[in-house]
Amino acid sequence: MPVDQNTSPTPKTRKRRGRKSPPVSRASADAFSLEHTIGPRAGFGFLDSDRMETLKERVLDLLSEYGVMIVHPLARETLVKAGALEGREAGRLRMPREMVQEALAATPKSCRLAGKDRSFDLTVPRMDQGFILRTGTGAHGYVDPRDASYRNMDLTAVKEITAVANTLNQVGFIAHPFVHGVPEVTADIHSYATITARTQKHVWMQPYQKENIDYLLKIAAIAAGGEEALRANPSTSTITCSFSPLEFKYMDTEVIIACGKYGLPVHACSLPSAGGTAPLSPAALAIVAVAEVVGMITMAHVLSPGLPIIATPLMIALDMLTGSALQSSVEAMQAASLSIQLVKHGFGLMAHTYGSGSDTPDSDHQSMAERAMLMQTAALSGADILGGIGQLECAAVFCPVQAVLDNEIGAMARRLLRVPDISDAALNFDEMLKVPVGGHFLDSDHTVLGCREQFTPEVFQRIGRDDYEAGDRKAAFEFARDKALSAIEKAPEAPLLSRDQMTEISELTQMADKHIVEVYSGKVETI
Repeated sequence: MPVDQNTSPTPKTRKRRGRKSPPVSRASADAFSLEHTIGPRAGFGFLDSDRMETLKERVLDLLSEYGVMIVHPLARETLVKAGALEGREAGRLRMPREMVQEALAATPKSCRLAGKDRSFDLTVPRMDQGFILRTGTGAHGYVDPRDASYRNMDLTAVKEITAVANTLNQVGFIAHPFVHGVPEVTADIHSYATITARTQKHVWMQPYQKENIDYLLKIAAIAAGGEEALRANPSTSTITCSFSPLEFKYMDTEVIIACGKYGLPVHACSLPSAGGTAPLSPAALAIVAVAEVVGMITMAHVLSPGLPIIATPLMIALDMLTGSALQSSVEAMQAASLSIQLVKHGFGLMAHTYGSGSDTPDSDHQSMAERAMLMQTAALSGADILGGIGQLECAAVFCPVQAVLDNEIGAMARRLLRVPDISDAALNFDEMLKVPVGGHFLDSDHTVLGCREQFTPEVFQRIGRDDYEAGDRKAAFEFARDKALSAIEKAPEAPLLSRDQMTEISELTQMADKHIVEVYSGKVETI
């Protein structure tokens, strides 16, 4: 609503610059609403058409001439019957070009990521060609927003992450982190169950063991209101990962088969590391990632026909000085751009990658610089989903205050993608030709009509020095912390699901603890 100028206090001293009450802009688009004008999306990329074709050919060559390692017996047998060929070593299958191209053509080019409430449904890709943000996944550590202290991730932290994410309008869905304080082999079940019981938004599931998949999907069905409700409105989607370079574990292959029974969208995720599980250069890193993603798409087409697959290359570059994994180095950003261009514009797939995150362990100046560069690069390259909201230290840590700041960067990036209008009305050229010497456009009809279109941030500050000093130098970080703490304080203690649903989920979780802990007791397995 407009500000009542009559109620604004009269300053006792002249302000150097800035205003306490800037005009309120018309609401911008967010994760659940489209831009009010549908137009082209700004783009950027390192690949022209010739370079794109070169890398596409390399992806197809890698799959057809070298192939992928598959240890799942049923999947191997089914893929061979569908046309896959034995590779140079036992367990490796080569995927002929015709087989891959058939899978690429048949894979759905859009999907729905449903919420438990229809108002939180998401469509990928968006009609306005924008993007969706999602929170970071897999974090083992947590930065408490009250005092910035660090501790291992626990279920209390998971509840707080959910409470904050529920209030972030650019965040379309929530991923579960790794939790301590529960059996390690069922940490995914405890974390996922906690989040899905406390949000109406879509939830991203990441199984940790092959035995866990069925439990997780049953919990998803309970939270959705039953198996048929989950099939009709997929309120969860699942990650399946390659084991770089070009290998697929039993568990991740089983995810594709299991999700096919429910029609749940799958994020085909590749996490190669430049200089480690992939060659060092950005282009080579992108080739390995995209080949693994396309390999999973081919597997899904054979094992679960019609299953929506979202290409999810997540780029990691090793620091050759320290051996540390980096997600926001220049090389990782270049590889992310290349891989998104390849999957989105080269192969025509839905695309998901890191759009936020930093390699520093704290929400500091480096963090803000790295994540702003990463989000802009990934968004301009064409990603439909930008992950990593709130994550630090290359996804090892989650910080709710950082998540609030990331939400603000996301709102800015969304507006940045809007290609400026150059129509006659937008240019106001006729009036430009008539402005007198010393004139201005403050009272122009053009200014009055368009002033509320400007982007107005929620936590980023645009105040002058006097107001800044008078407010004890409270800046964006402090405003973001206040917002995070307010969300945590106001979140209902009770879950959003019914008592019967919670009882059923609790019993299933206890059953999983007993069963899966017994399965892995005293065993060391590669899972």
